[in-house]
Amino acid sequence: MNSDSDNEGLVWQTGIWDKISDVYQEEVDHRFVPVVDGVIGRAQIKAGDHVLDLGTGTGSVALRLASVLGDEGRVVGHDISQDMLRIATQKANELHLTNIEFQEGRAESIPAEDSSFDVVLASLSLMYVIDRGTAAREIGRVLRTGGRFVAAVWAAANECDIVLFQQTAGGFAPPPPVPGVGPGAMADPSEFIGQLLTSGIQAQVEGQLLSFEFDDFESAWDVLAGVTTASLAPDIQEQAKNAVRNLMWNDAAGPRSFQNNTQFIVGRAQ
Repeated sequence: MNSDSDNEGLVWQTGIWDKISDVYQEEVDHRFVPVVDGVIGRAQIKAGDHVLDLGTGTGSVALRLASVLGDEGRVVGHDISQDMLRIATQKANELHLTNIEFQEGRAESIPAEDSSFDVVLASLSLMYVIDRGTAAREIGRVLRTGGRFVAAVWAAANECDIVLFQQTAGGFAPPPPVPGVGPGAMADPSEFIGQLLTSGIQAQVEGQLLSFEFDDFESAWDVLAGVTTASLAPDIQEQAKNAVRNLMWNDAAGPRSFQNNTQFIVGRAQ
């Protein structure tokens, strides 16, 4: 792993997530509830479990789990974005939850002892991990023998509308400082499945078609591409909007249902 490009990529990603944190809380979290349901439902959570939520964002998964785990259980949410963590912490405080903690952290260097967790979850976060091989080793390190691992990642653009939307818009922006990250980066999760196996986790992929809706094109653009394309020149941004609109939105003034093939990576530490 090139430390210079890795650090540059981390700074770039953190900046994006910090900028989009409020939008994420207001417009994205409720649309991704079916994905959160899919992750939690496959994790077989029990009272007393110790759970790590990688890429917790505004805390959707972790906050849901806190009430299930009971006084003997705990959930720790890690994220690279301090703004996301600020929102998640505020929500936990408002709910008076005492078995939940949010920390700054990366999947490539999890700040936890070996065999610390019964369950590790990653809901729509692995696609943005810069070094997934190192992340797989870290997940294997902190997961106890027999522990469960569940992650959700989007499928390819031809099977997943949100990926088609964001990749089309992103095609008008400069390339990111690190390759292989983004909403469709794990359309083929087989390499990561192999990395998990090397780390002692046997996993398989379960696909599920999930959906969410936007009332019109402009609202979808603002939520899914507004922040990441804001630095483009106005004419380039308009080209990007037209490309997405022409490809995906027959009636810009009307609603559209996004159909997203969601891949759940479900594993257990051996």
